[in-house]
Amino acid sequence: MSVAKPIPPVLLEWAQSVIGTVHLVRDVSHGRGNSRVWQLTYATGIVFAKLAPSPKSFSRDTRALREVVPGLEPGTAPLLLAADPLQLALLLSPVSGRTVKSLSLAHAEQRMLHRQAGSWLRRFHGSAGELSAQDHADADAEIARTAAGGEKHLDRAGNLIGPEDRRTVRWHAAALGQLGQLGQLPAGYVHGDFQERNWLLDTGPAARVFGAVDLERARPHAAVADLVLLACGSWVGRPDLQEAFFEGYGRALTAEEQWALRCLSVLDAASAISWGVPNGDDEIVERGRATLARLEVQAA
Repeated sequence: MSVAKPIPPVLLEWAQSVIGTVHLVRDVSHGRGNSRVWQLTYATGIVFAKLAPSPKSFSRDTRALREVVPGLEPGTAPLLLAADPLQLALLLSPVSGRTVKSLSLAHAEQRMLHRQAGSWLRRFHGSAGELSAQDHADADAEIARTAAGGEKHLDRAGNLIGPEDRRTVRWHAAALGQLGQLGQLPAGYVHGDFQERNWLLDTGPAARVFGAVDLERARPHAAVADLVLLACGSWVGRPDLQEAFFEGYGRALTAEEQWALRCLSVLDAASAISWGVPNGDDEIVERGRATLARLEVQAA
């Protein structure tokens, strides 16, 4: 069981300078070590105080909150109430609903959830015309970086990844690099960690409203990169969820995006194994091994 992280006094003092006296503090961080988020209760409601794990994460989070979130349906993503770059601190409004991971949903409700997720993500991604020339260059660079990262994952994994799986990783890394050079992957402003642990669903009687949080990995990238965690997780064995998602997303993947999704999934699997084993994350390791087994390149 994880131990609750105490809020740093300087962070609490800063938050209170914005919202007034805080009456209750609750640690709501994710299980990973660098997640630091607290729910603060004050006179008129609650807010969330977050410490970004790095300057890059802080920059990504704040840009997404300032430039992308205002264009979404109100209440479906947190609003930025204040930011302190010296502390890498953000003060965020709550998003109504409960985490999807904590809900028991029937199959029809799960399909509805993924349809809403697709609709939300399409709006978050925006159109290519909304990205600057620098954003498009950054998106291309992300693909190149991801392709080049295959060897790094293998080096870090060592004998945790066997010879056949290593061949699978290298084959897909090369294929992704070629796809990136063609420049045919639609770019978007991606969420970066789009999976059910970051989804909320308001199950009130009026409506079932989808929301998403945790934007610290948001950035320009190939739009299809946001589908990797779904393709390797929720959608495995559930083609109905994938179909519902694309109904909400409003378009099918291009042939190039389908290939890129396969390649990105394999590289994510290598990363998951190389990081998950030494860090004791059995869930992410299992996901990585299952992905490699499913997408193994057959001998030529």
